[in-house]
Amino acid sequence: MSILDWVLLTSTLLFIVIYGVWKTRGSKNVNDYVLGGNQDKWWTIGLSVMATQASAITFLSTPGQAFHDGMGFIQMYFGLPLAMIIICIVFIPLYHKLKVYTAYEFLEQRFDLKTRTLTAILFLIQRGLAAGITIYAPSIILSAVLGWDLRTLNLIIGTLVIIYTVSGGTKAVSVTQKQQMFIIMTGMFVAFFFILGFLPPDITFTKALKIAGASNKLNIVNFDFDLKSRYTFWTGITGGLFLALSYFGTDQSQVQRYLSGKSIKESQLGLIFNGLLKIPMQFFILLLGVMVFVFYQYNPSPLNFSPSATKMVLNSAQADDYKLLEVKHLELEAEKRIAQQKFSAALNSENTKDTKQAKEYIIQINEQDKANRNTAKALIKKAKPSEETNDKDYVFIHFILNYLPKGIIGLLLAVILSAAMSSTASELNALGTITAIDLFKRNKKEELTDEQYVTATKGFTFLWGVIAILIACIANLFDNLIQLVNIIGSIFYGNILGIFLLAFFFKFVKGNAVFTAGILTQIIVIIIYYTLIYVYPDGQEKLSYLLLNFIGCALVIGTACLLEVFDRIINKPHTEV
Repeated sequence: MSILDWVLLTSTLLFIVIYGVWKTRGSKNVNDYVLGGNQDKWWTIGLSVMATQASAITFLSTPGQAFHDGMGFIQMYFGLPLAMIIICIVFIPLYHKLKVYTAYEFLEQRFDLKTRTLTAILFLIQRGLAAGITIYAPSIILSAVLGWDLRTLNLIIGTLVIIYTVSGGTKAVSVTQKQQMFIIMTGMFVAFFFILGFLPPDITFTKALKIAGASNKLNIVNFDFDLKSRYTFWTGITGGLFLALSYFGTDQSQVQRYLSGKSIKESQLGLIFNGLLKIPMQFFILLLGVMVFVFYQYNPSPLNFSPSATKMVLNSAQADDYKLLEVKHLELEAEKRIAQQKFSAALNSENTKDTKQAKEYIIQINEQDKANRNTAKALIKKAKPSEETNDKDYVFIHFILNYLPKGIIGLLLAVILSAAMSSTASELNALGTITAIDLFKRNKKEELTDEQYVTATKGFTFLWGVIAILIACIANLFDNLIQLVNIIGSIFYGNILGIFLLAFFFKFVKGNAVFTAGILTQIIVIIIYYTLIYVYPDGQEKLSYLLLNFIGCALVIGTACLLEVFDRIINKPHTEV
């Protein structure tokens, strides 16, 4: 990295921290600290909601996901717009009417304290893990690529976030996320146009799309009724819908964003804004990954994009075998360029037969390339069984560091770290709030002043920041980071959503039935995940993890209803004859 890159990177990060602390100094009461004084406009809410979801994982992993597997990942978001409408109609009016600080306060009013506490604890577990991963994601990549110490990076990112999140609370998160979203989207558009500029002169954007299509990277919608497929239209509008409903409707890191709105209308407009822009934004990021794939059809790429894995295997007993694979990889890349030239010429001549033959040739080479890369992964695993072989998360950062000009590298690294800070800030803000309001305040016998509760919330936010850093330091790279976060969410979100739906629509169900059903459901979902998903290699699982959201939701509702009916039958008073 050049001096210009370092200046851009450090000045961007320091500006976000200093601006967040300065803009939100002086929060004296709980309402100001937790809900930002209810002053946020709809565009602030919308951008804050998007920034919370768009972590560094989104910008590191999603392009790599598209590079390897194409655009099909977009189907995961098909249920999101419908979820936004449901939340705007059902959740937001109720939260505002009850004037709650957290989503889980409502559960005590509807059921009892133990149900509120259980749901809050489930949230703290899954969101606490996710907070660690959002710090770990950019750290592990930058550590491997730049040679920086992993734990030092975890500490730097976590500390920067803690400073302004603890200082200003929800308002600090909201005002900094507007700046971060501007930096993030500017950086992604800059990267996209640089990729197009680096393609051969005769490869237009339209032709680049056709090249990607020839390699089956543009298969956006899959209508197969296959429960084992992770991403289909059906898993998107079922599992994706329930995931979005639970995430945006019950996850405090998101609920706190729109509870800070000036009115119900501002909160609703903010979520609709997110619903309209989220799929196009995700589509664009996936398309960026597809363009990176097209770029590497004409430019050299490593056999495995992970520098640490490559370095390790080249210093092992498998080094000679790996070097032979690298030679074969270079030969395939030369063939790949020839194949693309033939395909481009066939497109220019508009000869259907030649185009079809050229496409078949490309598919054949891609299959050989995939097999070669899989063999390389097997050698890496043989050399060191604990080494992660999946390199999806390294694809985009490899392009940034090896092909972008000075200055732009610093900008893109600022994008990655800004996204990490943005998402982590929302998570720490929510974790601190839930711990202070739902556990500490609710279970503390003596009443404290507003300033004391603000101090307690800051203390819990700081504590969760430390915990997130520790989780980041012991985490392992697993499959693909964006999928890991969604898997963790899917294990818990369905159960949490089901409890809220019971509260909204099943008035006859009482707290004892819900509490018992919540515990049973969580145990069953974890067992289902382990037996049908976790124990199988990537791509061979017996169930899409997205469906865990639907299963958990349906299971807790069904179990609670049955328990309530059974309890009423058992305890039905006997009438004397």
